[in-house]
Amino acid sequence: LAYDELLANQLALFIVRGRQRSRRGRVISGDGSLRERLNAVLPFALTASQRTAISEITADMGDPSRMLRLLQGDVGSGKTLVALMSMLVAAEQGSQSALMAPTEILARQHFATIEPLAQKIGVEVTLITGRDKGKRREALVDGLKSGETKIVIGTHAIFQDDVAFKDLALVVV
Repeated sequence: LAYDELLANQLALFIVRGRQRSRRGRVISGDGSLRERLNAVLPFALTASQRTAISEITADMGDPSRMLRLLQGDVGSGKTLVALMSMLVAAEQGSQSALMAPTEILARQHFATIEPLAQKIGVEVTLITGRDKGKRREALVDGLKSGETKIVIGTHAIFQDDVAFKDLALVVV
């Protein structure tokens, strides 16, 4: 009975993934300039696993079918850095990326990791959470609408009715 349930679940996922992959996506490809600059300012070398993950994600982004990918790793294994490298691919072509975290604490942690690195290479990163109100929120949202902000990190607050992107190309959840 357990085997039948597991098999049915896996077959259902296979069908859903097949339908998702068959839908037309968008080719996202950069020139590598921002990623090279980030590599130059990192105080460490990327691991082989990080390089492999970045290479596979970059290849998926360059494919015309939609990407649906799960990046798995232990705490501290560099998943946030892999996400940043992926978001830089979109930034290299002038598009935007969003990283949505399930809690404000986690969103702030990702921002604290990503923003100093992005600042060193001249990429603007914004943090938007439910705490942002009034003129501050308007200013943050205006940066997304204009396309000036290339990377936004936040909670579900980044996917509200008043938030519009000029050219959102990649979403990391």
